[in-house]
Order: sequence, then structure tokens, then C-alpha cells
Amino acid sequence: MSSLLSESDLIHEAHLVWLEPLEHLDYVRQALDKTKRRHSRPRYDRDGRMIGYAVLDDMAEPDPDSGLYRRRIFFLLPHDRDTLPQGLYQEGAPGEAVDPQTIHPKKLGAKTDRSQRGSAPVSPFLF
Repeated sequence: MSSLLSESDLIHEAHLVWLEPLEHLDYVRQALDKTKRRHSRPRYDRDGRMIGYAVLDDMAEPDPDSGLYRRRIFFLLPHDRDTLPQGLYQEGAPGEAVDPQTIHPKKLGAKTDRSQRGSAPVSPFLF
């Protein structure tokens, strides 16, 4: 698993499958997982929940050593902003977090004001 992605990791993405509506999410975490299949829903072995995953095209080949495909998955952990709006990520976001509205097949998601600051008002002054 890796949170350090480049667009070259995504060249075989055919489309993305979303398991939840994205409208209410300021960010999702994205990572590469190694999976047995290129099309079906991958296993999810983290805390939290899987929000979506990439389906690979028929040209994707498994790693010759492991026999596994590298696929992008999207997820949230129990302490993320959608579950704990006043928690650790009330402002800011984890390093692998991107705005879900910027995610497309073969394209990395982007950090935006929304993903980094959330819907909480940010005051430049502390009283």
C-alpha cells in the first residue's frame, strides 16, 4: 500500500466505482493497494470504510513477482472529518487526502481549499 501516487500508476484505470455519495465529503484518502483482480471490488483491510475504487482496463498486467494488480482505492478512517467534524482534521487533512470532486480515472485527485480547510470557519485571530 502506498499513499505516494503518480499518474503513471494510474494509466490502466478504466473507471471509478463510488460506494457512497461524494457530495457530503470534503476529502477522501487515496492509496494504491495490491489486489488479486482488476475488475471486482477489492478487499478492504483498514479501519474505517472504503469509499470507492478503480477498475482496471484489460491491458493491465499483474506484477510478475506477486501476481497482484496495483489499484487505487479511496477510503476514510474513523477519526476523519466526516465522522468527527470537531476532531483532529477539523482544519487540515491527512497527506493522502484529496477533494473527491477532483478525482477522475487516470488523474490524481487534488488538494483544494475545501479538502484542506473543510466547512469549518477559520479565524485568523484567536481570542
